[in-house]
Amino acid sequence: MLMKEANSHLTKTELAGIGNGEVAYIRKIRSEEVSKCFPEAPDIDPSVDLWALFGADGTPILLTDNRSSTFFKAAEDELKTVSLH
Repeated sequence: MLMKEANSHLTKTELAGIGNGEVAYIRKIRSEEVSKCFPEAPDIDPSVDLWALFGADGTPILLTDNRSSTFFKAAEDELKTVSLH
Protein backbone atom coordinates (compact mmCIF):
# COMPACT_ATOMS: atom_id res chain seq x y z
CA MET A 1 0.00 0.00 0.00
CA LEU A 2 1.39 3.38 -0.96
CA MET A 3 1.08 6.25 1.46
CA LYS A 4 0.49 9.75 0.18
CA GLU A 5 2.16 12.69 1.80
CA ALA A 6 -0.25 15.15 3.33
CA ASN A 7 0.05 18.52 1.66
CA SER A 8 -2.24 20.51 3.91
CA HIS A 9 -1.09 22.17 7.10
CA LEU A 10 -3.18 22.23 10.25
CA THR A 11 -3.17 25.05 12.74
CA LYS A 12 -2.61 24.21 16.41
CA THR A 13 -6.31 24.82 17.04
CA GLU A 14 -7.35 22.48 14.22
CA LEU A 15 -4.92 19.80 15.38
CA ALA A 16 -6.18 20.05 18.97
CA GLY A 17 -9.75 19.59 17.76
CA ILE A 18 -9.09 16.28 16.03
CA GLY A 19 -10.79 13.56 18.03
CA ASN A 20 -12.20 16.03 20.53
CA GLY A 21 -15.09 14.39 22.36
CA GLU A 22 -14.14 11.00 20.90
CA VAL A 23 -10.52 10.34 21.88
CA ALA A 24 -8.68 10.67 25.18
CA TYR A 25 -5.14 9.92 26.16
CA ILE A 26 -3.76 8.39 29.30
CA ARG A 27 -0.35 9.15 30.71
CA LYS A 28 1.62 8.85 33.87
CA ILE A 29 1.95 12.22 35.57
CA ARG A 30 4.52 13.47 38.09
CA SER A 31 3.34 15.05 41.31
CA GLU A 32 5.04 18.31 40.28
CA GLU A 33 2.72 18.53 37.25
CA VAL A 34 -0.50 18.04 39.20
CA SER A 35 -1.10 21.66 40.22
CA LYS A 36 -0.61 22.81 36.61
CA CYS A 37 -3.07 20.31 35.13
CA PHE A 38 -5.42 19.88 38.10
CA PRO A 39 -5.29 23.13 40.11
CA GLU A 40 -8.04 22.00 42.49
CA ALA A 41 -6.10 18.87 43.55
CA PRO A 42 -4.57 18.76 47.05
CA ASP A 43 -0.83 18.35 47.61
CA ILE A 44 0.15 14.80 46.71
CA ASP A 45 2.98 12.70 48.07
CA PRO A 46 5.70 12.58 45.38
CA SER A 47 6.19 8.83 45.94
CA VAL A 48 2.66 8.06 44.68
CA ASP A 49 2.36 6.91 41.06
CA LEU A 50 -0.29 9.03 39.36
CA TRP A 51 -2.23 8.55 36.14
CA ALA A 52 -4.21 11.15 34.26
CA LEU A 53 -6.87 11.04 31.58
CA PHE A 54 -6.94 13.99 29.17
CA GLY A 55 -9.26 14.87 26.30
CA ALA A 56 -7.76 14.92 22.81
CA ASP A 57 -7.28 18.68 23.16
CA GLY A 58 -5.40 18.28 26.46
CA THR A 59 -8.34 19.08 28.75
CA PRO A 60 -7.79 17.27 32.09
CA ILE A 61 -10.55 14.79 32.87
CA LEU A 62 -9.33 12.55 35.70
CA LEU A 63 -6.39 12.23 38.09
CA THR A 64 -5.95 8.94 39.95
CA ASP A 65 -3.41 6.63 41.51
CA ASN A 66 -5.05 3.67 39.78
CA ARG A 67 -4.35 3.33 36.04
CA SER A 68 -7.42 1.11 35.52
CA SER A 69 -9.64 3.96 36.71
CA THR A 70 -8.62 6.02 33.71
CA PHE A 71 -9.91 3.33 31.36
CA PHE A 72 -13.17 2.98 33.29
CA LYS A 73 -13.76 6.74 33.16
CA ALA A 74 -12.99 6.85 29.44
CA ALA A 75 -15.44 4.02 28.78
CA GLU A 76 -18.06 5.76 30.91
CA ASP A 77 -17.64 8.90 28.77
CA GLU A 78 -17.57 6.80 25.56
CA LEU A 79 -14.02 7.90 24.70
CA LYS A 80 -11.47 5.83 22.79
CA THR A 81 -8.20 5.78 24.69
CA VAL A 82 -4.59 5.95 23.62
CA SER A 83 -1.51 5.85 25.83
CA LEU A 84 1.38 8.28 25.60
CA HIS A 85 4.91 7.32 26.54
